[in-house]
Amino acid sequence: MRAAAGVLFLTLGWVAYTQTQAPRLTITKVKEDLYNIEGDGGNVAALVTGEGVILIDDKYERDHDQIVAAVKTVTPQPIKYIFSTHHHEDHSGGNVQFVSSAIVISTAMARRNIVEHKQSNAAANITPAQFVYTQEASVFLGGREVRARHFGRGHTNGDGIVYIPSLKTIHTGDLMAGTSPLIDYPGGGSLVEWTKTLDAAMGLDFDTVIPGHGKVTDKAGLLAYRNNVEKLRDRVAGLVRSGKTQDEVGKVLTDEYKWAPGSLNMQWSLPGMMTELK
Repeated sequence: MRAAAGVLFLTLGWVAYTQTQAPRLTITKVKEDLYNIEGDGGNVAALVTGEGVILIDDKYERDHDQIVAAVKTVTPQPIKYIFSTHHHEDHSGGNVQFVSSAIVISTAMARRNIVEHKQSNAAANITPAQFVYTQEASVFLGGREVRARHFGRGHTNGDGIVYIPSLKTIHTGDLMAGTSPLIDYPGGGSLVEWTKTLDAAMGLDFDTVIPGHGKVTDKAGLLAYRNNVEKLRDRVAGLVRSGKTQDEVGKVLTDEYKWAPGSLNMQWSLPGMMTELK
């Protein structure tokens, strides 16, 4: 009985331990000196230079140690700059750990959204960027330029697309993520503006796309995603303008786009679309 009790105690202890640990992260090479760290939160791009590392996004606070460890597998250089694509915790939650050792940069609106706690389900200690831009900002490090641009609203009102000109690569944040857009209307997002924002970004000279979530793709993949956003907008606009109720529109989104009942799509996006697409 003592042995069984001991095994049960250890088992319960292990379950409790694993439930508090961040999921395992993996790092893969995208191009020369450019890596993508996947798992748990959003995709984190890591650009290695001879003078330090530039990250794009930093996941949740709990992922800090794994991100640092992943970077150390490819370079001894320290992390010096972090570009945040937007304010959501799965992309900017690591700021709280990184701000003491790196400079975090975001759009002015992304910073304001964190300060004003626009994401209601984010941790209370989520930390905003130290430096902000309204339209464009660049960091030059080790002979590389990383350029952030704010083209307009979409996923939120403070989305930044981060561009590495020498590698013809962009990180879109959640302006491209998964198979269906999540429009954070409480955070200033817009389904109407989303395609216009991506159209402006398509003017950059790039061939590789690191999305906010999902596999690395190319310019054609981003264009296909943009067109799917447009199809969703037109589909919902037609339903709303024909007099369908929110519940009826939600049923279509569940059936055709696999939006789960109770999901953030239903909480953040559906009510906002009913107003925006009238």
